[in-house]
Amino acid sequence: MGNDILTMAIETSCDETSVAIVKNGRNILSNIISSQIELHKKFGGVVPEVASRKHIENIDMIVQQALDKAKITFKDIDHIAVTYGPGLVGALLVGLSTAKALAYGLNIPLVGTNHIEGHISANFIEHKDLEPPFTCLIVSGGHTHLVYVEDYGSYKILGRTRDDAAGEAFDKVSRSLGLGYPGGPIIDKLSTKGNSNAIDFPRAYLEEDSLDFSFSGLKSAVLNYLNNMKQKRQDIVVEDVAASFQQAVVDVLVDKSIIGAKLMDTDIIVMAGGVAANSGLRKAMEERCKKEGITLKYPSKILCTDNAAMIGCAGYYRYRKGQVSDLTLNAMPNLKLG
Repeated sequence: MGNDILTMAIETSCDETSVAIVKNGRNILSNIISSQIELHKKFGGVVPEVASRKHIENIDMIVQQALDKAKITFKDIDHIAVTYGPGLVGALLVGLSTAKALAYGLNIPLVGTNHIEGHISANFIEHKDLEPPFTCLIVSGGHTHLVYVEDYGSYKILGRTRDDAAGEAFDKVSRSLGLGYPGGPIIDKLSTKGNSNAIDFPRAYLEEDSLDFSFSGLKSAVLNYLNNMKQKRQDIVVEDVAASFQQAVVDVLVDKSIIGAKLMDTDIIVMAGGVAANSGLRKAMEERCKKEGITLKYPSKILCTDNAAMIGCAGYYRYRKGQVSDLTLNAMPNLKLG
């Protein structure tokens, strides 16, 4: 491979066991993802103990599959990048323990990587010409952040959720409607058949200058609406509820992203995380960015959800800066960005 740097990346922060081989930070040689969605569907959400056990069962096999698909061996790897937070502590420990063992056994550097930073970095893989600075909206099941990306690994938090993450709100509303898990894709699909103006759900903009987010009030408003309709024995149009709820989320995400980009004087907005795959959010953000003269970028759907390739990209830039970890690195379920 010459002077190329090969990263093996491991991601086990929630319910995907993923291992990737990434060349020079932006070129995917393999990105194996074993999803546990079907396993957790019957519980209506991720069960941490079940997720951890499944990671243990899968990780060795996924590591080998990643090597095989990339057509390399362990001796070709330059360093190991691994998610050490934020996430479910038991799930994180499986990937971290595997990464430590490999780094020790192969005598190569270990690079602890932030899961949220990984989501941002997915865009560097998708868009080879993308360079900082830019404004990034990270929206997933566990996180909602508006971040100014100053440089690789350098971030300024403009706003974050004060309660539920956007994806978490989607899951809870979906459960209330009896639609199942994960809620995001289900509500997104139903929204295309509903009237987004049918129900006037609240938009929480918080204080005048705040770029923080809050979705717990919106979630409660949806639950109250459903309870009131049931008490009155009136029919609930599920498609209208889904569309109106989604529009309320999207309006706030788009408005605050535009304000953040103007505040930081950037003409690029980047989206990341599982909710960045939402068709309603993509359409609304595209329309608003076009109107404001802002360039919008986001990853393909497979790179929006949790995957190891994005961790490999983030880890590569940390490795290039000499930001390696020692073998005492521990899982940090509440790890902050920055």
